[in-house]
Amino acid sequence: MNYDLNLKHTLSRHLYGGQAFMTVDQMLKKIPFQQLSMKPKDLPYSFYEIFYHIWFTQHDILQYCLKTNYHAPAWPKGYWPQECGPENEDEWEGLKNDFFEDREKLNQLITSEGSHLSDAVPSNKEHTIFREILLVIEHTSYHSGQLLIILRHLGLHSS
Repeated sequence: MNYDLNLKHTLSRHLYGGQAFMTVDQMLKKIPFQQLSMKPKDLPYSFYEIFYHIWFTQHDILQYCLKTNYHAPAWPKGYWPQECGPENEDEWEGLKNDFFEDREKLNQLITSEGSHLSDAVPSNKEHTIFREILLVIEHTSYHSGQLLIILRHLGLHSS
């Protein structure tokens, strides 16, 4: 396997997580709908708020990678939900589906034969696809730890 393909394969695996910790996918299976908005042990965020933030940031970076006329949402307000939980189960399922779909689109940016990790994003010639994928991986990893802490405090995961 050549260096570029090996690097793409490695980035793809890390985008999906789980190389050194529980994946977001696994954590999503552990949280019941009724506990999404709980803020246990005086923690400042609910599981829903953290997951929404992970999705929104991932979505925003995807848009940054695809659009020539990208405009960033207001920080920090634009990156966090207004509510601590979804309005209903359909909204929750939609958010999860959006997360998975956007992650798959990012993976396609990584693995596409026609793309190179060193390609600049259309909206900023100083930033590459490689840089943006690393940001998604780093950001998701950081907040995954917070999701796990919430699961532990809710009694939904031990160890």
